[in-house]
Amino acid sequence: MPRWANAEALGVTLLAVGVAILVALIVRQYLRNRITPEEHERRRRHALDRSGKIGDGEVIEIDGDSLVYSWHVSGVVYTGSQDASALRARLPEDRVSILGPVSVKFDPRNPFNSVVITEQWSGLRLR
Repeated sequence: MPRWANAEALGVTLLAVGVAILVALIVRQYLRNRITPEEHERRRRHALDRSGKIGDGEVIEIDGDSLVYSWHVSGVVYTGSQDASALRARLPEDRVSILGPVSVKFDPRNPFNSVVITEQWSGLRLR
C-alpha cells in the first residue's frame, strides 16, 4: 500500500472524528437552551403585555383555570381561551365573578394571539 493511502485514511478519520465532535456539541447546546412550554407561554404573555392592543371582550365560560372569551376587531368576532393555571394567584376565588365584560390584549397583526390576564396586567372587570 502506498504511503499516501495511510495519510489519506488518517485524514478521513480525523475529519470524521471532528464532524462527530461538532455534531455532539451542537446537540448538547440545543438541548441545554431548549425552553419549556411553560416558559414559552410566559414569554408570549409578556410580549402581549408589552405591545398588545387592548380591546373589549367577554368571558363566556370558565373551565377550571381556563378562561374562554370572545372579542371583536374590525368587525370580526374572535373566540379564544387562556390557560390561567400559572396565574392562579391573580384570579379571584369566586371564579363566577370573572364571567362578563373584560379587556383583551391582542396582537394587531394576529388577533388570535390574545390574553385576558398576565403577570403584570389584568383585563378582568370583577363585579
